[in-house]
Amino acid sequence: MKKLLIMFAMIFAVSLVASPVAEAKKFGGSKSIGKSHQTAPAQPAATNTPTTAPAGAPGKKGMMGGMLGGLLAGGLLAALFMGGGFENIQIMDILIIGLLAFVLFKIVRTVMASKAGAQQRPAYAGAGQPNPNMQRQQAEQTGFATNANSGSNGFGQATSAVPFDLPAGFDLPGFLEGARSHYKTLQLAWNENDLCKIQEYVSIDLYNELSNQRRELVGDQHTEVMFLDAELVRATHNANLAEVSVKFSGRYRDTVEGVEEDIKEIWHLERNVTQANSPWLIVGIEQ
Repeated sequence: MKKLLIMFAMIFAVSLVASPVAEAKKFGGSKSIGKSHQTAPAQPAATNTPTTAPAGAPGKKGMMGGMLGGLLAGGLLAALFMGGGFENIQIMDILIIGLLAFVLFKIVRTVMASKAGAQQRPAYAGAGQPNPNMQRQQAEQTGFATNANSGSNGFGQATSAVPFDLPAGFDLPGFLEGARSHYKTLQLAWNENDLCKIQEYVSIDLYNELSNQRRELVGDQHTEVMFLDAELVRATHNANLAEVSVKFSGRYRDTVEGVEEDIKEIWHLERNVTQANSPWLIVGIEQ
């Protein structure tokens, strides 16, 4: 009986250390849903291009967990089988082993999350602050050149196959600022399971998919947007419908679990221009 208890303690300790790192639950989940469109690649502006972590970084967490789990299991087995540990071990010893493994797991996860955050945060410094030079540079690169003589925005057609055709008088800086604000509003509604609020911002089809996703989560969530940037990557319109695609980049975290993740997604929005004051509705989210 004593040996059986010891083996259960070892399995519990190893599973704590080698368990995968939890993920924060953000609005829209982790897969693409709704409509999708071809968009322009991110602009190569040095002041606005985030530095992403190396592709192998997520694998290091799993590798570290596996190494620690292996070392812990090996050390316990060696101590028990070769050192005669089965003879005099007490229940308190089992509890201490489990407690030490749990503390070690929490320390490793906290250190990994802190390192990931330190690598990403500098790239987004001042991302939410308007920068006239950066906006002018973005406009020149995407083909959105302001025509001062015409009195309108005068958005020209970009050379790529992706359309960049906005209606005259479209307030691009104001729209992107509103997009960032709506992103945070929807994340808060997602946390609080406020489906009525979410329904105000999305199409009927997308709402049905999102509501099904949210039902899979139990209770309130604790995902917080740390910093966020937005850029226009597609725009077109006709007599009936206007369409835009906005690329979001930044970082978010789970305030309870202490887990941080990157924000890398594109929202596709549509507006019925035949109706006065009709809202922009999200019709697709690409991850």
